Amino acid sequence: MIIGLAALLLSAARGEELRRFEAVEQHMGTLVSMRVYAANSVLAQRALEKAFTRVRDLDNLLSDYKPDSEVSRLAAGKAAPASADLLAVLRLAGEVWKETEGAFDVSIGAVTHLWRASRAAGRLPDDEELRAALGRSGYQHVRVNAGKRTVLLGKDGMKLDLGGIAKGYAADAALDVLRASGVRRALVAVSGDLAIGDPPPGREGWQVEIAGGRVLELKNCGVSTSGDEEQHWEIGGKRYSHIVDARTGKPLEASREVTVVTERSAISDALATAICVTGITYESAFTRRHRTRVYLVP
Repeated sequence: MIIGLAALLLSAARGEELRRFEAVEQHMGTLVSMRVYAANSVLAQRALEKAFTRVRDLDNLLSDYKPDSEVSRLAAGKAAPASADLLAVLRLAGEVWKETEGAFDVSIGAVTHLWRASRAAGRLPDDEELRAALGRSGYQHVRVNAGKRTVLLGKDGMKLDLGGIAKGYAADAALDVLRASGVRRALVAVSGDLAIGDPPPGREGWQVEIAGGRVLELKNCGVSTSGDEEQHWEIGGKRYSHIVDARTGKPLEASREVTVVTERSAISDALATAICVTGITYESAFTRRHRTRVYLVP
């Protein structure tokens, strides 16, 4: 059920009257908000309902917090049928893994599950536990067969954690639904990941505050901000980020915030995570192809 639906009458270009509608629901462990401009409440309501349903369905597919999700049911040594969404996420995740030389790696589920348990227990994992979990990781052992539409995890005990890319992917998917429903002036926010469509009436873009407090005016792009300002914890008086360095299996200790603006929110989501880990902006053919801009606050 959509909550918080509100409208504001505005005058659009070409004399067309558009109204602003906003709605918020809870999915993927966070609040998902959507702002749209539409000619009437019926159009807006239908488009928003479809977009939120798409996000909910993706949560059920991609969340490793849900034991019955598609990604949680993957097992080592057995090729499992995969949905088009999971194949698309893993294809992009593999591209970013290669681009960042392993700084972004969705195969570290065993590591992130270990840190979740340690956080709940208020203790650090011992070195042997961490080495064992890290040994069950490595995207090179994730076998994606697009032709047969299957995924195979190549190591016993391997788990996938799509937390660094799934929210951005869901934001993109929701915006695609809104556009297909005839609502192109829209902004979708899934936590710190934004999918931005055409600008509001009479504006050049949507105003978005990014890392360091700078405000950008943006349209038709994806934006992600990553950092530990809101998500961190302390053990033994030491601060640890929720972001884990996939190469070492350890959470970040230095505070850093980064915003990435690129073509799609799934890409900006994954790149923002990697850049938070490394501090490297990755000037390359990949980032140029996706029109990437990086704003880093060390």
